[in-house]
Amino acid sequence: MDIPSRTNCNGSKYPCFSFYIKGELSLQHYFQPPKTSAINMFIPIFFILSFLFSSTNAADFCVGDLNGPVGPAGYSCKKTVTVNDFVYSGLAATGNTSNLIKAAVTPAFSAQFPGVNGLGISIARLDLSVGGVIPMHTHPGASEVLVVIQGTICAGFISSANKVYFKSLNKGDIMVFPQGLLHFQINAGKTQSLAFVSFSSPDPGLQILDFALFANDLPTDIIEETTFLDAAQIKKLKGVLGGTG
Repeated sequence: MDIPSRTNCNGSKYPCFSFYIKGELSLQHYFQPPKTSAINMFIPIFFILSFLFSSTNAADFCVGDLNGPVGPAGYSCKKTVTVNDFVYSGLAATGNTSNLIKAAVTPAFSAQFPGVNGLGISIARLDLSVGGVIPMHTHPGASEVLVVIQGTICAGFISSANKVYFKSLNKGDIMVFPQGLLHFQINAGKTQSLAFVSFSSPDPGLQILDFALFANDLPTDIIEETTFLDAAQIKKLKGVLGGTG
């Protein structure tokens, strides 16, 4: 068995051992500490200090000041806050479904519930009478989760590849609707339906497809060319939804 000899490898001041097999050098183990530059030592310290300072200065919440301006990031922060800013009772009452779509959405967004301002969440109540429908719509600013509390709701969405995902949901069922995709809800039962929907934004935004096409002054001939609908049908829908042109 070869015995390692202690040598001064490459002029290093640290000891190393050379192992020889049949008189030839086969392997060298250098017992030297790694060379660490000042920059490599500074980087982790910098990140630790940055985390500590950012955590110390971060606000726990930003209750919206509804009397102030609102921008893309939401409302400015209210100076005086009480526990009532974090409580909202507006979803207790049944929504008024005496309308064209036989449905009602009662929101608890930042404009109604300023406690969610800046927190990236919100919620709404969905009431659907028999035959009620939430028409095809999208939320540009948030994904949505729906939970059925009462009744049966047929819900679905259309992907950007035009693939349709829909299913009849019963009490306790949950369905998710990815951000920005067209989706709908229909009361598929013979009784009143109730659901709650949560969003990944305090202000998810809303655009209803039917209203976008027929409840404004977009000229009929443009709609006719872009949707392949005939003019008579377009004018009928404009009349129902209050559009002109």
